[in-house]
Amino acid sequence: MHGELQELGRAVKQAQYRQHRALDSALAAVGTTLAQWDALRAVSRSPGASARALAAATFQSEQAFGALVGRLAAQGLVERRPGHGRRIEHHLTPAGEQVLTAGHAIADEVLADCFAPLPEADRTILLGLLRRLAAGADA
Repeated sequence: MHGELQELGRAVKQAQYRQHRALDSALAAVGTTLAQWDALRAVSRSPGASARALAAATFQSEQAFGALVGRLAAQGLVERRPGHGRRIEHHLTPAGEQVLTAGHAIADEVLADCFAPLPEADRTILLGLLRRLAAGADA
């Protein structure tokens, strides 16, 4: 039993690794990395969010996210503004919006290639199964 579960875990990790490598490589064309683009996506989804919330949304530690958003701010892609109390709010700049938009087009193409071996019905089933796993972990 454990051999099959370990094989399943490894297969999920292999698919994720392949997808991440392909995305990281393709996103270099617009001058960003997968981690940076993912951070831009998180800021876009939650403008004004704190570093803590954005770190959680990007599956990073607060320290790692802080370093990443510092690089994004230095590149002029993210703006940090004072919020309530000691909180710092994060917002995309127009340049950040441009990189995010370019990244969406690249991600759509890369992900279409990554999931091409699966017919649409299988992709729908896979998404449902992964959502169930994620919901179970959050419960």
